[in-house]
Order: sequence, then C-alpha cells, then structure tokens
Amino acid sequence: MEKIYDFKANTSRGKEVDFAQFEGKVLLIVNTASRCGFTPQFAGLEELHKKYGEHGLVVIGFPSGDFANQEFMESLKAAEFCQLNYGVTFQIMEKVHVNGDEAHPIFKYLKRNTKGCFGSRIKWNFTKFLISKDGSKIKRYSPITKPEKIAKDIESFL
Repeated sequence: MEKIYDFKANTSRGKEVDFAQFEGKVLLIVNTASRCGFTPQFAGLEELHKKYGEHGLVVIGFPSGDFANQEFMESLKAAEFCQLNYGVTFQIMEKVHVNGDEAHPIFKYLKRNTKGCFGSRIKWNFTKFLISKDGSKIKRYSPITKPEKIAKDIESFL
C-alpha cells in the first residue's frame, strides 16, 4: 500500500527531498500561490511551523499556478516572495501542478485519499492536507480554512 513516505519532490532550489525522512512526523502539505487572496495565510502557516515544529510538525508548501496563474513562473522566486513578505522558514518546494494529468504524484495521492467539495479535484490555492505520524490518517481543509483553525487537529495528531 502506498504512503506519503513513498514520494520524492524537489525543493524550490531543485534539491530532491525523500519524504521517507518525515516518517514519524505530522505533515501539513499546502498548495500555495504568491498572488492570491489567501496568500496572507502564509503568516498563519509560519506560526504553526514555529509553534509545533519542535514537537514534530513539518509544514511544506508547494507553489502552484493552476488557479488563475497566481504563482510566479520560477519556483525560487516564489520561495523568495514567501520569505521576504511573510517570514516563511518552512520548506517551499518547486512549483507543481495539483490537478490534471500533470499533477505531482504527491497531490494525486492526497486527492485519491481525501475528498473535497469538488470530489478529488483541488478547489483552489491553499488547500491543506494534514497527515498523521504514521501516514494512516489524512485530513483535508478548504482554502478558506485559516491555519489557526486546524491547530487542534495538529495537536491530536502529535
């Protein structure tokens, strides 16, 4: 059976990350965009990262331009935007597709194992996926769910 730990993805700088290294940690994976009405959620995601990171939470942002092309063309520019404007210190990955045939395998997996209001499709930027320490439970949150609203679920997974 496939688990989140079976995947690999590249950082915004092109370095491969093996998700096997996150086994035993709670993951919060978010498809992000730099020029979206939900972009201020970066601040809340960073707060979760700071508050729960030392307890085993790993926050990972995947920039995507799938929705109204609201992300920079270059992955590194997206990461720099997050750091400069929101003080983001959690990992920003390379720009990916989250829907369609070209969707990154991680998002295909996450969508296959959760359903949103649009079925398996991701509705918009800042859809969030919370994965338990053993990878057996995945909770999906809509773009309008503010990061602070999922703190109790993070605590229950930790």
